[in-house]
Formats: sequence, C-alpha cells, structure tokens
Amino acid sequence: MDILQLLMQGFAVALTPENIMYAMIGAFLGTLIGCLPGLGPANGIAILMPLCFSLGLGADSALIMLTSVYAGTMYGGRISSILLNIPGDEPAMMTCLDGYPMARKGKAAEALALSAIASFIGSFLAVIGLIIMAPLLARFALHFGPAEYFALFILAFATLGGITGKNPMKTVLATALGLMLSTIGVDMNTGVERFTYGNLHLYEGIDFIVIIVGLFAVSELFIFIESHAREGQAMIKVEKLKLTARDILNVLPTSLRGSLLGFIAGVLPGAGASLGSFISYTLEKKMLGKKGCFGEGDARGVAAPEAGNNAAANGALVPMLTLGVPGSGTTAVLLAMLVTLNIQPGPMMFQQNADVVWGVIAALLFGNILLLFMNIPMIGVFVKILSVPSRYLMPMVTMVAVVGIYSISNSTTELYMMIGFGVLGYVLRKLDIPLVPIVLGTLLGPTMEVNLRNAMILSGGDVGILWNSGITITIWSVAVIGLLAPVVIGPLLRRKMKAAHEVVE
Repeated sequence: MDILQLLMQGFAVALTPENIMYAMIGAFLGTLIGCLPGLGPANGIAILMPLCFSLGLGADSALIMLTSVYAGTMYGGRISSILLNIPGDEPAMMTCLDGYPMARKGKAAEALALSAIASFIGSFLAVIGLIIMAPLLARFALHFGPAEYFALFILAFATLGGITGKNPMKTVLATALGLMLSTIGVDMNTGVERFTYGNLHLYEGIDFIVIIVGLFAVSELFIFIESHAREGQAMIKVEKLKLTARDILNVLPTSLRGSLLGFIAGVLPGAGASLGSFISYTLEKKMLGKKGCFGEGDARGVAAPEAGNNAAANGALVPMLTLGVPGSGTTAVLLAMLVTLNIQPGPMMFQQNADVVWGVIAALLFGNILLLFMNIPMIGVFVKILSVPSRYLMPMVTMVAVVGIYSISNSTTELYMMIGFGVLGYVLRKLDIPLVPIVLGTLLGPTMEVNLRNAMILSGGDVGILWNSGITITIWSVAVIGLLAPVVIGPLLRRKMKAAHEVVE
C-alpha cells in the first residue's frame, strides 16, 4: 500500500502540465537522437543536460525530461536499424538481423510498428520491476556503513568493463584518470589545495557538466568532422501500415520473454542493454528453432531484441537509484545529473527526495505510453529527419550543448575547458579508451574518498574494516567477478553479435 501511495504522489508530480510538456519534448528529442546513427542515449543526454540548467528547470522537471530522452533514444535506435541496416547504437545491432530483411520484403512499416510495441512492453514491464525492487533494495542498503559503501564503489568501477566492453586495462586507466580529476580543488577536510596551480577557477573543482559535454558531445563533433559522416542516403520506402491483431499476438510471448531477460541483464551492474538484446534474441531463436525464420525477416526476431534492450535500459535504473551504482553508461550520465542537482543517489534518496524519485518513476510509466502513441503515427516524421544529411544536424546539436554550458556559468573559461575535454575525448576514443569510467571516477571519487576516511576513523586506521563483514566480503567477491567476467564473456559476445550482423549484410 505504501508503494501505491508513493506512486500516486509521483503521478501528482509527473502529470502537472509543465512536466507533461517536458516529458513530450524529451520523448520526441530522444527518439530523434536515437534514430541518428552514432549518437546514442549517453550522447543525447549529455547534449541536452546543459539545456535543462539554462532553462532553470527544477530537479523533478529536469530528471523527467532527461529520463524521457533516455527512453526515447532506446525507441529511436530501431528506426535506422530497420531502414538503413545501421544500428543507432550497439544494443540496436540485433534488431538489424530481422528488421532490415523485413523492410526489404516491403514490411518496413510493420517492422517499425512491432518494434515500437515490443519496446513498450519491455520498458513498461521493467518500470513495474523497478517499482517493486527499488524500495526493497534501498531498504536493505540502509544497513551499509562507510566500509560497505567504499566496497560498493569498488564494485562500480570493477563492473565498468562490462558497461564499456573494452580492454580491462584501458578501463582501469580511464577510471584512474577520472579519480584524478575528482581530486582537483580544495580538500574540504584539510583546506589543502590539490592540483589547482593557483588558478581560482579550479578551487571548487571542475563542473561535471563541462566534463560530460566535452567528452561526449564535443568529441562526437570531432569524430564527425574526421569521418565526414554519411550524407542523407536513400532508405527503404515505408509503405502503408498493414498490421493485424494476429501479428501483435504472434510477437507477444516473445516480447514478454525478452522483457524478463532484459530486465535481469539491466539490474546486474555492468551487463547493460547490449547483453539484454543479445540474450533475448538468442534464446528466442533457440526456443523456436525450425519454427522461425530468424535472419530472414521474422517479426519475432525484431520483437525479442527490442523488448530486451528497452527492459535492460530501465532495469539499469535500479542499481543507480538505490545504490548510486550505474548499471549502464547512460545511467552514469544520469548519475552526474543527480549529483549536479545536489541529490545523492542511494537508499536515503527514497526518503529525502521521495517526490523526485517517484515523480521520475511515474513519468517513465506515462512516458512509455506517450512514446508508443508517438512512434507509430509519427514514424514518417522521423524517417524524413533521418534522411537529412548529418553535416546539417551535427553542428546544430553541438551548438545546443555549447550555448547551454555558457548560459549556466557565463564563463568563457568553462567553454575553453569543455573544448579541452572534447579534444581529450577525441584522442581517447581514437585510442579506444572508454569515456564512461572517466565520468564515473569524477562523480564517485569525492564520496568514495569521504567513505574511506570515515571507515579509517572508525577503525583507528585498521584497513581490515574494509573487508571484515559479510556484506563487504560479498561485494568484494562480486567485484572480482565483475572485473574478470568481461575478459571472458565480452569478446565472445561481441564476436557473436558481429558475426550475426555480417550474415545479414
């Protein structure tokens, strides 16, 4: 009953005229960004984050808008996968396997509609799972002390290999760089200046937003300039929609199974939407066997990965909201938004900021219904936008981010720093060093340092406190597994996804 009452309070926050408008804007922009190849949800949120601050949005409105962008990008990724055989982001790769063959058979409209329905089922059920699991996990986490939280942060960094899918050593290097950046400024405990070099602008550290926009949005522009991007290209024509109730019922069991698997993958820190879409598609293919024609345009081959990746995307919010540990790269960017708004994710968030948390959860439920009704009738609009050459779209997208940063601080110094981080992000991406660990290290570094100091004070300097309880031992064990698992599973998963995609091409 308590959960229902809190959810009703959340709807009271989410369904104000102002927040409905921001949810609609976020859902539209998210779908648009998602359908543009290469941008993806993390870049989309990083680009629009400064806009929320420049508009002076409150915590609830800003988070509702950005979570709507997040949900919209997961829907939008399927459009370029089906029409161009180019996934909007990595999780949408599996949608290409049957989505593009369906489109070549003249069933592009049906593929787009069924993928939207499967995305809705996956997202909606995952939000229900979030409503049930998050309060329980938050209540359990109230028993955590400084040592448990320090171990939890180690777990967050250890699972980054699964989030980024990169070489573990490169992930460690990126994490160390993020932790180094987090120490810049005046130490609040001792008053000692650290890495400021006498520059007054660095006394309070570097703003998270500057780092995120530089690393993601600006570096994306540099990558675009280098590659010259794709011109507006001919895509498969979308005919009139001829969808029957039988078609929907045919993919319903597939969508339900994919939703369950995707949610489990999302809740596990480091697994992410890519794993959700892969295991959903693979399981469905094995279950149906010769009864299906996977890889040749089977509608269930479109529904399975879409339900899986959308469920995983929403499932990743569970560890982020309850423990402050992001379950994906995109939730790491959302975590930065929360910290910037002076909201500390974790179990206390459900008590201290209950209106914001439940407002966002209610907005996710409402937003998914909104996205379903937006994506089917407005598919023609997104198709036309997708055909616009990227050389016109990318500069406009970057301009939004730059203007947003300046409107927040009115400081040219932060613009220079943003460009500097853009150059750094470009170099790191060329070296195949992931950016998410840098962001997470910058975000979690100060809190991690505080918890380590508090643990040492409680123990009188005995480091054994960091692993002398059942909870800490469990977390350290999971962290070791999380660090080693990507070394074994990651390359195998990427090889299979790449091989499957090459078969279609």
